[in-house]
Amino acid sequence: MAKNKTVFSCTECGGQSPKWQGQCPHCNAWNTLVEAVAAPAAAGPRFQSWAANVTKVQKLSEVQTEETPRDPSGIDELDRVLGGGIVRGAVVLIGGDPGIGKSTLLLQALSQIGQNRKVLYVSGEESAQQIALRASRLALDTSSVDLLAEICIENILATLKREQPEVVVIDSIQTLYTEQVTSAPGSVSQVRECAAQLTRMAKQSGITVLLVGHVTKEGSLAGPRVLEHMVDTVLYFEGDSHSSYRMIRAIKNRFGAVNELGVFAMTDRGLKGVSNPSAIFLSSYRDDVAGSCVLVTQEGTRPLLVEIQALVDDCHGFQPKRLTVGLEQNRLAMLLAVLHRHGGVACFDQDVFLNAVGGVKINEPAADLAIILAMVSSLRNKALPEKLVVFGEVGLAGEVRPVTRGQERLKEAAKLGFTRAIVPSANKPRQEIEGLKVLAVDRLDQAVEYCRE
Repeated sequence: MAKNKTVFSCTECGGQSPKWQGQCPHCNAWNTLVEAVAAPAAAGPRFQSWAANVTKVQKLSEVQTEETPRDPSGIDELDRVLGGGIVRGAVVLIGGDPGIGKSTLLLQALSQIGQNRKVLYVSGEESAQQIALRASRLALDTSSVDLLAEICIENILATLKREQPEVVVIDSIQTLYTEQVTSAPGSVSQVRECAAQLTRMAKQSGITVLLVGHVTKEGSLAGPRVLEHMVDTVLYFEGDSHSSYRMIRAIKNRFGAVNELGVFAMTDRGLKGVSNPSAIFLSSYRDDVAGSCVLVTQEGTRPLLVEIQALVDDCHGFQPKRLTVGLEQNRLAMLLAVLHRHGGVACFDQDVFLNAVGGVKINEPAADLAIILAMVSSLRNKALPEKLVVFGEVGLAGEVRPVTRGQERLKEAAKLGFTRAIVPSANKPRQEIEGLKVLAVDRLDQAVEYCRE
């Protein structure tokens, strides 16, 4: 019996190599080549004549446009992240850690959508009995939800053509396989080919496809990176498995804004949307504790108030520790250098630990000023002024730079009862906000001096 020919495919770009290499020759990524069985060449001519199908060229200005219709999913937080609702013919990829709630959320959404539209749940990981038990535990009305337990993409496409659902959930894309590729399910070639066929079907028929994707230990979606380029929307589940709160973030969205954040609470009845997440993140906040500072961050169109905690302690080893949870560790090293040079506060012999309370991940530079003030407060063991919120980007020259949507951040802080704010001078509101005293600063040392008082 002839031995199957193998190739090595890159999980980042999908490129193939006849032998294993430490670095992908196509995208130069390291340690991304995975062995797979090469698909046999199809019989007959592979390509038709280039003149067989010629698409008409038209002027871009002559293309007729129309507003993309959206259908609500029945879950407000999910609609927020999707940009207002589900778009017909769109392909949405949802990734997250095992057990974080991806299947639960989609089953809840299908039970709501199924009341007005025809829906189908395709399960490749769980049996029909397991899904029925989950629906019963969540007390969902699934009388209008069709179920299919199948992993062969050809059978799934045939079922979709016959049943003609409007919304279909594929759980998960890594479990599917196509008979056209001989490698095992979950391999790079299988995931890429199955996703391509589902995307093609969605665009041709107008069926909305929701794909569940596994993630690697680094937190990125498993499979080739080209998978994220194929789909229209990429959503990531975030949150600590030990916490009852989950966050879903839009990384890519062709029909809405990216970096939108939806917040859910895990209950015995499934995931429930949280309309005021700032109150949750500040539920245990105390303004008389040293090393604590409230940041007003912006997630898409939603301002959030998050507590930043810092612990600065004497170093008892040879190398001071720099650890962060929910914040960028490289940016911490830069802020410590700026604080030393332009704020007159040295931490080179101190261990520094930072934490964003609530499990939220903050990537925007508007957190710089809040991080610095929290570290200064912890180092001096003196609490910051009560009812204080802070935001602002700090530059290497010690200047405090403005951030986007400053007015909305201040209004959100005032609504939650905060009475003081330290902001960049360019973000100072032209009209006073009732109940909120705003201190505008141009330099880092001004903010540090204010907190000494």
